[in-house]
Amino acid sequence: MSSTTVDTTALEGASAPVTVDPVTVEILRNALTSAAEDMNATLIRSAYSMIIYEGGDCVVALLDQNHQVLGQSAGLPLFLGNIETCSKAVEEKYGRDVWREDDVWILNDAYIGGTHLNDVTIFAPVFVDGVLVGFSATRAHWMDMGGKDVGASMDSTDIFQEGFRMGPVKLISQGVETDVVELIQTNTRFPYQTVGDMHAMVAALRMGSIRMQELVRKYGLDVIEAARDEIFRQTEELELERVREIPDGVYSAEGFLDNDGINLDVPIPIKLTVTVSGNQIEFDVTESADQTQGPVNCGVAQAISALRVGYKILVSPETNSNGGSFRPLTVKVREGSVLGAVAPAACQWYFSHLGMLIDMVSRALAPALPDRVAAASHGDSMIITSAGFDPRVGRNWVSMEATLGGWGAWNGEDGESALINNVNGSLQDFPIEMVETKWPFRIREYSIRADSGGAGRWRGGNGVIREYEFLADGVFGLWFERSQTPAWGLFDGNGAVGPEVVINPGTPDEFRTLKINAQPASKGTIIRLAVGGGGGYGAPAERDHEAVRYDVENGYVSAERARADYGYVHPE
Repeated sequence: MSSTTVDTTALEGASAPVTVDPVTVEILRNALTSAAEDMNATLIRSAYSMIIYEGGDCVVALLDQNHQVLGQSAGLPLFLGNIETCSKAVEEKYGRDVWREDDVWILNDAYIGGTHLNDVTIFAPVFVDGVLVGFSATRAHWMDMGGKDVGASMDSTDIFQEGFRMGPVKLISQGVETDVVELIQTNTRFPYQTVGDMHAMVAALRMGSIRMQELVRKYGLDVIEAARDEIFRQTEELELERVREIPDGVYSAEGFLDNDGINLDVPIPIKLTVTVSGNQIEFDVTESADQTQGPVNCGVAQAISALRVGYKILVSPETNSNGGSFRPLTVKVREGSVLGAVAPAACQWYFSHLGMLIDMVSRALAPALPDRVAAASHGDSMIITSAGFDPRVGRNWVSMEATLGGWGAWNGEDGESALINNVNGSLQDFPIEMVETKWPFRIREYSIRADSGGAGRWRGGNGVIREYEFLADGVFGLWFERSQTPAWGLFDGNGAVGPEVVINPGTPDEFRTLKINAQPASKGTIIRLAVGGGGGYGAPAERDHEAVRYDVENGYVSAERARADYGYVHPE
């Protein structure tokens, strides 16, 4: 068994190089990940909002004193890729000496964190015997940030319409809550729920701090940092080797969003150029559209995060991300573009082009990595929001739900049906029982949407149909995307069917829309959501007829489509 020697003489309290054996490295690797999982469990069990405790719209991480990721929980990939930017922003603004024990900071600025204002990051320094050893960080979705519409707006045109913007500012100073807490309570329509989620996040921070302090006291900071360096080295070495396997060259892909929610007839181009040279890879999105009037913009940090997700899917999907990840990767984003927005650009639905961008990485590199790439997924969160007064309990409600869709197929496997989009990772849809208990809805149907996945040797996954009936008056909003450029196939696989939404189907009041804001809904209103599928992989003519028979008999493909796409006639 070999050991790794790391020179830590420059670190406080270290006087000589520290040797760390592989067993200790693995123990600490897993201990840091377990500490993050403890944080995540604390947050989810303590949260007040269903979007956190049931949906899991949150993430936690432990960072070292240089803001590099040591351990992180499962969560939203787009959160994990840039949570460290928040603690860095504090140092950039106030200097390294700003950190104090028992302080907690908060930030939701869309141009720093990269997401929308509802995604709030709370983080704290971790000290052991007066020495800064790292940071504990959490991010979670808060249901209402006091914008012009309850919960969220589908038609905002600047950041000021989207709610209360913070940070980086102190939430807790030396263990005492600051006036920022009162500002939060004053600027949200649901202060009890919001502050409850805030306290859950602080509790998760404390759990992270305790776990990190335990590890430092047990092993010593010098051993932990030596193990950290070895973990980072291993990760970097693995990724450099994987990138080196990609043939050198320039690869490209392009996609279009339907619109920005304001200018409904203007598609938004997203362009990606990938350059591979040796063990280095560059993603360039500078030719993408300028920032838009409507709320589909994001900060640079979020564009980088999405491209990291696309990179990781192909380069190192089996390993956890840490401070050694992404070192072979360079990202170019143009300031003032839809992927590098500056104030006062609206950012509420920042993720629509990011889901597309993740799939575009595979599309661009498909010629070089045919056995690693997948066809496109349905690609968007497909959001429905609602709000109103619930007469059953005598109080107001607000909801936000992501709707499931189909993922793309790849060489050897069909795409999965009814999954959350790739942006949201381990986010979960809300069970019917929870929806009907918490809010005045009846779910009339929840089913697989047959024929929505693209045909191919390997079939794309199907989307879903979910139908709501309002049991009380209220309002609703929709943000559905990718109808004009639904999920594409690869290597002669067919593209998928895009989304559709029908309001009051089969009645004189029926109408169709994909994006709408604060639409009044009387008791009895029906909303029928149909989400798109994933693209197919390989020519449909090459699909095994037994697989087609299985699809028909289990409702994934209709007999008509089986005949048209595969030449298969199902026996009567």
